[in-house]
Amino acid sequence: MKWGNSSKKEEKEDVGKKAYKMAFDYELKYGCCSQCVLTAVKETVGLVTDETIKASHGLSGGGGLSGTGACGALTGGLMALSCKHGRARNRFGWGRFTQNFKAGNELIERFRKEYGDITCQHLQQQFTGKTYDLWIAKESAEFNKARKDQCARATALVTQWVIELL
Repeated sequence: MKWGNSSKKEEKEDVGKKAYKMAFDYELKYGCCSQCVLTAVKETVGLVTDETIKASHGLSGGGGLSGTGACGALTGGLMALSCKHGRARNRFGWGRFTQNFKAGNELIERFRKEYGDITCQHLQQQFTGKTYDLWIAKESAEFNKARKDQCARATALVTQWVIELL
C-alpha cells in the first residue's frame, strides 16, 4: 500500500475518515460488522480479498452470534491488519511475525479503552442496558432496534483505527 506524495499522516487521516463513513453506512444497511470493517478497508486501501470478507462472516455477534466472543468489528479489524502484517502459509517456519501481534494488540487496547471490554455481550449491555440471545428472532429484532447506531459507530471506529495502524 502506497500513500502517495502527500504527508502520510494526513493521507491516512483522510482515508481513515472515508473508511469510517463507509463502514458505518455498511453496518447500518447490511449488518455483519466484521464484513463491514473488511469491506471498507478493501475499498479504501486494498489488501483484503473477497475470500477474506466471506471468511469473516461467522465472526459477527461475538462469533456465530453467540455474543460471548470478541466483537465482530474488532475481529474483522484484526483480520484486516493480518492481511498486511500476517504470516503467510509458506512462511510458517520463519518465526512468529510479531509486528502483526503488536498492531493487533494496539487495536485491542484502543477498543478496550473506548468500550471497557471486547465481548459482544459487553457492548450489548453498554449500548442497551441488557444482553440478548441473537439466535432468538424476537431478541435479535429488539437488539437491532435498541442499539440504534451504536454498533455501526463501533464498526466505523475500528475501521478508522485499522487504517491508522496499517
